[in-house]
Amino acid sequence: MHSNDPDQPVTQEQETAQTKNGYLALVSRLLLEEKLPIRFMYKTVPEHLNDTGWRMFTGYETEEFLENELINMMPIPLERICQLDPSLTELVEYNAGTVWERTPDSEGWERVYDFRIPAPKVDVEITNDVDRFADTREGS
Repeated sequence: MHSNDPDQPVTQEQETAQTKNGYLALVSRLLLEEKLPIRFMYKTVPEHLNDTGWRMFTGYETEEFLENELINMMPIPLERICQLDPSLTELVEYNAGTVWERTPDSEGWERVYDFRIPAPKVDVEITNDVDRFADTREGS
Protein backbone atom coordinates (compact mmCIF):
# COMPACT_ATOMS: atom_id res chain seq x y z
CA MET A 1 0.00 0.00 0.00
CA HIS A 2 1.47 3.36 -0.93
CA SER A 3 0.60 6.70 0.58
CA ASN A 4 -0.45 9.93 -1.09
CA ASP A 5 1.61 11.92 1.39
CA PRO A 6 3.38 14.69 -0.60
CA ASP A 7 6.39 14.41 1.75
CA GLN A 8 6.95 10.79 0.73
CA PRO A 9 9.24 10.34 -2.27
CA VAL A 10 7.62 8.96 -5.41
CA THR A 11 8.85 5.48 -6.21
CA GLN A 12 9.92 4.37 -9.68
CA GLU A 13 7.01 1.92 -9.59
CA GLN A 14 4.58 4.84 -9.23
CA GLU A 15 6.40 6.75 -11.97
CA THR A 16 6.00 3.86 -14.43
CA ALA A 17 2.64 2.40 -13.38
CA GLN A 18 0.56 4.32 -15.90
CA THR A 19 -1.47 2.33 -18.38
CA LYS A 20 0.66 1.56 -21.42
CA ASN A 21 -0.71 1.82 -24.91
CA GLY A 22 0.57 2.43 -28.39
CA TYR A 23 3.90 1.56 -29.92
CA LEU A 24 4.90 4.66 -31.90
CA ALA A 25 7.06 7.62 -30.88
CA LEU A 26 7.31 10.87 -32.84
CA VAL A 27 10.96 11.35 -33.66
CA SER A 28 12.81 14.28 -35.22
CA ARG A 29 13.75 13.76 -38.86
CA LEU A 30 17.29 14.88 -37.90
CA LEU A 31 17.77 11.65 -35.95
CA LEU A 32 17.28 9.59 -39.07
CA GLU A 33 18.57 11.81 -41.87
CA GLU A 34 21.54 13.36 -40.07
CA LYS A 35 22.21 10.31 -37.85
CA LEU A 36 22.29 12.56 -34.77
CA PRO A 37 21.71 11.05 -31.30
CA ILE A 38 18.60 11.65 -29.21
CA ARG A 39 19.49 14.28 -26.62
CA PHE A 40 16.06 15.46 -25.46
CA MET A 41 12.74 13.70 -25.06
CA TYR A 42 9.45 14.01 -23.26
CA LYS A 43 6.25 12.06 -22.88
CA THR A 44 2.96 13.79 -23.49
CA VAL A 45 -0.51 12.32 -23.24
CA PRO A 46 -0.86 9.98 -26.27
CA GLU A 47 -2.85 11.51 -29.12
CA HIS A 48 -4.22 8.22 -30.53
CA LEU A 49 -4.20 4.47 -29.81
CA ASN A 50 -0.89 3.80 -31.59
CA ASP A 51 0.87 6.73 -29.90
CA THR A 52 3.07 6.19 -26.83
CA GLY A 53 3.25 9.95 -26.23
CA TRP A 54 7.05 10.03 -26.55
CA ARG A 55 8.58 12.90 -28.55
CA MET A 56 12.32 12.65 -29.26
CA PHE A 57 14.74 15.31 -30.49
CA THR A 58 18.42 15.90 -31.23
CA GLY A 59 18.53 19.36 -29.66
CA TYR A 60 19.44 20.94 -33.02
CA GLU A 61 15.86 21.51 -34.16
CA THR A 62 14.95 25.16 -34.83
CA GLU A 63 11.60 26.70 -33.93
CA GLU A 64 10.65 26.71 -37.63
CA PHE A 65 11.56 23.02 -37.87
CA LEU A 66 9.37 22.19 -34.88
CA GLU A 67 6.42 24.21 -36.20
CA ASN A 68 6.20 21.92 -39.24
CA GLU A 69 5.53 18.75 -37.26
CA LEU A 70 3.83 16.87 -40.10
CA ILE A 71 7.00 16.97 -42.23
CA ASN A 72 9.73 17.02 -39.57
CA MET A 73 8.46 14.56 -36.96
CA MET A 74 8.22 10.93 -38.01
CA PRO A 75 6.32 8.10 -36.29
CA ILE A 76 8.76 5.28 -35.50
CA PRO A 77 8.11 2.15 -33.42
CA LEU A 78 9.45 2.75 -29.91
CA GLU A 79 10.98 -0.72 -29.90
CA ARG A 80 13.09 0.22 -32.96
CA ILE A 81 14.30 3.43 -31.28
CA CYS A 82 15.34 1.44 -28.19
CA GLN A 83 17.25 -1.01 -30.42
CA LEU A 84 19.15 1.92 -31.93
CA ASP A 85 19.80 3.48 -28.50
CA PRO A 86 19.49 0.95 -25.64
CA SER A 87 19.94 3.75 -23.06
CA LEU A 88 16.29 4.68 -23.76
CA THR A 89 14.82 1.30 -22.81
CA GLU A 90 14.35 2.07 -19.11
CA LEU A 91 13.40 5.74 -19.62
CA VAL A 92 10.50 5.05 -21.99
CA GLU A 93 8.72 3.19 -19.19
CA TYR A 94 8.00 6.51 -17.43
CA ASN A 95 4.60 8.23 -17.33
CA ALA A 96 3.33 11.22 -19.31
CA GLY A 97 4.85 14.45 -18.03
CA THR A 98 8.37 12.99 -17.87
CA VAL A 99 11.22 14.91 -19.55
CA TRP A 100 14.82 13.69 -20.07
CA GLU A 101 17.94 15.25 -21.56
CA ARG A 102 21.47 14.12 -22.30
CA THR A 103 23.96 16.92 -22.83
CA PRO A 104 26.88 16.32 -25.22
CA ASP A 105 29.41 16.44 -22.35
CA SER A 106 27.50 14.11 -19.99
CA GLU A 107 27.59 10.33 -19.92
CA GLY A 108 23.97 9.63 -19.11
CA TRP A 109 20.44 10.96 -19.03
CA GLU A 110 19.22 13.56 -16.55
CA ARG A 111 15.63 14.17 -15.54
CA VAL A 112 14.34 17.67 -16.36
CA TYR A 113 11.74 19.28 -14.12
CA ASP A 114 11.48 22.83 -15.51
CA PHE A 115 10.46 22.13 -19.14
CA ARG A 116 6.86 22.82 -20.06
CA ILE A 117 5.59 20.12 -22.43
CA PRO A 118 3.75 21.77 -25.33
CA ALA A 119 0.05 21.06 -25.66
CA PRO A 120 -1.03 19.50 -28.96
CA LYS A 121 -2.19 22.01 -31.53
CA VAL A 122 -5.85 21.32 -32.24
CA ASP A 123 -7.64 23.35 -34.88
CA VAL A 124 -11.13 23.84 -33.49
CA GLU A 125 -13.65 26.51 -34.34
CA ILE A 126 -16.03 27.41 -31.54
CA THR A 127 -19.34 29.16 -32.15
CA ASN A 128 -22.46 29.96 -30.15
CA ASP A 129 -24.41 30.59 -33.35
CA VAL A 130 -26.74 27.59 -33.76
CA ASP A 131 -27.17 28.07 -37.52
CA ARG A 132 -23.41 28.32 -38.07
CA PHE A 133 -22.89 25.23 -35.92
CA ALA A 134 -25.45 23.31 -38.00
CA ASP A 135 -23.67 24.43 -41.20
CA THR A 136 -20.29 23.20 -39.96
CA ARG A 137 -21.77 19.86 -38.92
CA GLU A 138 -23.38 19.32 -42.34
CA GLY A 139 -20.15 20.24 -44.13
CA SER A 140 -18.12 17.54 -42.39
